Amino acid sequence: MQEIDHPQHIVIAGAGIAGASAVELLRREGYSGRITLVGEEPELPYERPPLSKGYLQGATPEEKVFLRREQDYAEWEVELRLGTRATGLDTTARRLTLASCETLPYDRLLIATGGHALRLPIPGAQLDGIAYLRTLADARALAARVRAVQERGGRIVVAGAGFIGAEVAASCRMLGLDVTVIEPLPQPLVRVLGEQIGAWCAAVHRAHGVTLRLGEGVAAFGGQHHVEEVVTTSGARIPCDLAIVGVGMRPATDWLRGSGVAINDGVLVDQFCQTNALGVYAAGDVARWPYTQAGLPQPEMVRLEHFDNGLRQGEAAARNLLGKQVPYTPVPYFWSDQYDLVLQYVGYAPGWDQLVLRGQPESGSFAAFYLAEGRIRAALGVNRVRELAALKKLIGVAADAAQLADESVNLRTLVSPHP
Repeated sequence: MQEIDHPQHIVIAGAGIAGASAVELLRREGYSGRITLVGEEPELPYERPPLSKGYLQGATPEEKVFLRREQDYAEWEVELRLGTRATGLDTTARRLTLASCETLPYDRLLIATGGHALRLPIPGAQLDGIAYLRTLADARALAARVRAVQERGGRIVVAGAGFIGAEVAASCRMLGLDVTVIEPLPQPLVRVLGEQIGAWCAAVHRAHGVTLRLGEGVAAFGGQHHVEEVVTTSGARIPCDLAIVGVGMRPATDWLRGSGVAINDGVLVDQFCQTNALGVYAAGDVARWPYTQAGLPQPEMVRLEHFDNGLRQGEAAARNLLGKQVPYTPVPYFWSDQYDLVLQYVGYAPGWDQLVLRGQPESGSFAAFYLAEGRIRAALGVNRVRELAALKKLIGVAADAAQLADESVNLRTLVSPHP
């Protein structure tokens, strides 16, 4: 089979940020062919980050989470197939099968199906009052439950202290709720930020009234019909009126079984977002791609579950759907709002041998640099929004720890001889 030089019909499976950004970029680049956007949810494409923060707190109205109006997609002449999911793929015939049994022929296909929240397979998991947060429908239901608990002065248990769990805990505390967080690891956010910064995060949550049970997992949920308590792996029983589970997600790839598309904890793609199947690309939470950084001996295959990655990889994939062959070489970035703190993280550091602090965490404004073999692999800025551009430029740079720590040294001078 040969590649099609001029695609007449591009199908995008997945209507999250990656799929939506691809649609917009295709039209901005002047593509005039047919575009079909397939989405499992009935909603127009929307932003997920506000769901655990402003939306849950009641500060962000629902209409603000949508990326574009329906009118915009109509003006772009995009065929919306919302409320239906992709169930199969024939890469030889170039046909996508939907849950309705309809098949969509395509010249090029973008897989942007994201993922699903991981469920806890433990006793009591079927009880009412156990909530997960991934979709807008999840967020609507969770916000209503949180308000109900708030009105009667009830208690909430959050399972998991990753970014979703930490943000949900912060949002619930800002609403005045009694919150307990259960996390099997020694500190919140420890996988990404390490133990020292994780300990600082723990102190922040405790200072705001969150009860942390670290080094404990969730063994079971208890109750008759509605959850009444969470049982930890240490045997402790934590009473609650609502349990919120945030223990990660899994990429939505089950529907690709038998398609021949290579999968390994996500859809495997090259630097151009292309899979091993001709005409098939992938982007966003579902894609695993080769990440490169100065000083790394070879690219590392990564899958990132961040809004910024979905946005930019969707755009990169769109350019390559049009045959432009532009490599995707980002500086990864994500942010988290918790209480009065804005955490901004750039780069990618699965491991490091040195942590350098610029400023004191206790002050609520500092930066942390994660170095390996003398090079900055990642950096965290806390209430350092003005330094974000400099932090991005420092990723991969060989740096002197003393200069990084010295706040009298302008970070820009460490990238360029000109401040």
